[in-house]
Amino acid sequence: MSTQAHAPAFGSTSPPEDLPRPRSGRVPILGHAWAMLTDPLGALGAWAKERGDLYPVNLIGQEAWVVNRPSEIERILTNGRNFRRDIDARKVRDLLGQGVLTADDPPWLRQRRLLQPAFHRDRIAEYGRTMVGLGSEELDRWASGPRNFNHDMMAVTLRIAAATLFGDGEVDAEEVGRALELVQGRFAGMMIVLPTWLPIPTMRGYHRAIVQLDRLVRAVIARRRERGPADGKDLLSMLLHAQDEDGSKMSDTQVRDEVLTLLLAGHETTATALTWSGHLLSLHPEVQSHLFDEARALGGPPTVSDLPRLRYAEAVLQESMRLYPPAWALGREVAGSFHLAGRDLPDGCRAVIFPWAVHRDERFFRDPLEFRPGRWLDGSLADLPPYTYFPFGGGQRMCIGKSFAMMEGTLLLAELARRFTFQPQPGYTPRPLPAITLRPKDGLMLVLEHRSRG
Repeated sequence: MSTQAHAPAFGSTSPPEDLPRPRSGRVPILGHAWAMLTDPLGALGAWAKERGDLYPVNLIGQEAWVVNRPSEIERILTNGRNFRRDIDARKVRDLLGQGVLTADDPPWLRQRRLLQPAFHRDRIAEYGRTMVGLGSEELDRWASGPRNFNHDMMAVTLRIAAATLFGDGEVDAEEVGRALELVQGRFAGMMIVLPTWLPIPTMRGYHRAIVQLDRLVRAVIARRRERGPADGKDLLSMLLHAQDEDGSKMSDTQVRDEVLTLLLAGHETTATALTWSGHLLSLHPEVQSHLFDEARALGGPPTVSDLPRLRYAEAVLQESMRLYPPAWALGREVAGSFHLAGRDLPDGCRAVIFPWAVHRDERFFRDPLEFRPGRWLDGSLADLPPYTYFPFGGGQRMCIGKSFAMMEGTLLLAELARRFTFQPQPGYTPRPLPAITLRPKDGLMLVLEHRSRG
């Protein structure tokens, strides 16, 4: 493709016999851990220039491989036999248990199989109608002026997640938001996992958040058991009645793990993608105008049947996730052994992949730091190699809610553009916070103004 003519951003495609660790950002004892804890995005940029897209780093005496070469990313993410979830994912288990996001085989395969019917195409279409209705209700309450757009998006997507996935619109978004902030603080610096027993404020807050979220989710389950299965079309009803091939059902703990996983992951990633979309739109009036024209042409609020006519809205969302991928880092751990860059990586060695870096690689995206939704529509990415763009992961563990998230994000983005103009808050610059997702630190302030109904 045409972008291949650009100079490589991450070095040669042929690894040398020896791949030394980066010199920059390395300190005694901690190795590269301090850089990953304090400024991981800056460190990745510096290391890419210094060592390319395939190199080891030292994290407090433990070797990990940074793998940002698409061909090797594909080998890792599509290899369920030689890789398992890494230590970061396992550490989330005290929060999410053995849900589909954190479990390894064989529990993962069973849970995925039981969840899959809830994300069938027909189910997704049903959820879409709820998305539109609840989204419109929330936006009706907004006043013009400065707003914490990240807070707004968290509240909207949380309500949608509760209603579409669990049939429950009574979740306290403020409570979940406060708890999630504590969870995010625990995992700031995704490659660095501190022991949860440390008597520090971050860990105390994290444990409080687990208790709060566990109580919230178990209350939702209890209310559903009291009310009965209703029409059986929501996810919780399906989980409570789902049967495996041998006739076995999920235990209450398994139901809790999946509900909490989808409640948090289902709204957090979409809210983050929409937040950064709003930020980028505020900086690019011409994109905002094009998006408005597309939404206005619908003649009313967007519906599921309008999705084929919302190609530009979808492109805006894709481009936003290219520049600010919610899942900015993915980790795997070698199970057994794996041959990488001329070396046999031993059991337990970590491989860490950064969509943040790959999505901004000029080998694959012309003018990679520019926000250009049109690149997804003009054919220039038609020959994009696999695993140069993977905001939802890849392989058999690709996000089960991908279609759900894309539909929700596209519909909400179109309705936002139809109702409001976006302007940056004067004197305010958002800062990405690399935690479990790539949130803006301390929220994201925007100035929204109602469009004329005429």
